[in-house]
Amino acid sequence: MMENKVCLITGATSGIGKTTAFALAAQGMKLILPVRNLEKGKNIAREITAQTSNSNIELFYCDLESLDSVRAFVADFKSKYNRLNLLINNAGVWFSKRELSKDGYEKNFAVNYLALFLMTNLLLDTIRNTGHARIINLSSEAHKFSTMNFDDLMGEKSYNNFKAYGQSKLAIILFTNKLSKILRIEEATVNCLHPGVVATHLFDKMGGFMKSIFGLFMISPEKGAETTIYLATSDDVKTISGAYFKNKKVSKPRAYALNEKDENKLWEYSLKLTGIS
Repeated sequence: MMENKVCLITGATSGIGKTTAFALAAQGMKLILPVRNLEKGKNIAREITAQTSNSNIELFYCDLESLDSVRAFVADFKSKYNRLNLLINNAGVWFSKRELSKDGYEKNFAVNYLALFLMTNLLLDTIRNTGHARIINLSSEAHKFSTMNFDDLMGEKSYNNFKAYGQSKLAIILFTNKLSKILRIEEATVNCLHPGVVATHLFDKMGGFMKSIFGLFMISPEKGAETTIYLATSDDVKTISGAYFKNKKVSKPRAYALNEKDENKLWEYSLKLTGIS
């Protein structure tokens, strides 16, 4: 039964996140949507209610480019809710030029990974107290573009947008692996996935030539959301944790995405960057 389950989805105002939000609302879930643009969020909430008759949707302001904003959002959420059945870390960006977040970190790494790391860790106590909760992290086959460059994680010495984006998605797999070990003896699960090359605003800042190449392989947001929805709702995966999924099946990422030394190093580095004790 999905009714009354509390589901938090980042990046739900467009693309895969929006499709996922509609699908889970149709199953009766209570949706928590952290959004940067509240007006856009209100429009999406109205659309969801009109289409699914589910008005159990609450919007919160959250700017994933700011770690302080993530902290404020989580504090606000916790003041109203003491359970979280489903956390879907869906939001993603791709910056072609090197830009810095409000905290001074390279934006692909900051938004795609650090915000996810901080938000998930701050919500862990609530997730643990809920029982049988699920965490779903959107990664990508783009993790194959890059290894973890711990000597230049922020691209200060050399910047390549494919490597920067790929590194942020690789970090998500390493984080998922590490968190699954931390949660091993608990009821909560955590998995990550590749949604496919989906026709979303993610590629808006990509050069025309590369965008046309990627366009040959793009699928719809509806198709791209299928694995997320499967991981959120299927009984087939209720005991699986620490896996990388593709097309609703467990898949094997690159060997360096399973490097335990790197996942431990990244975890410690992330704790320092986000100020978690």
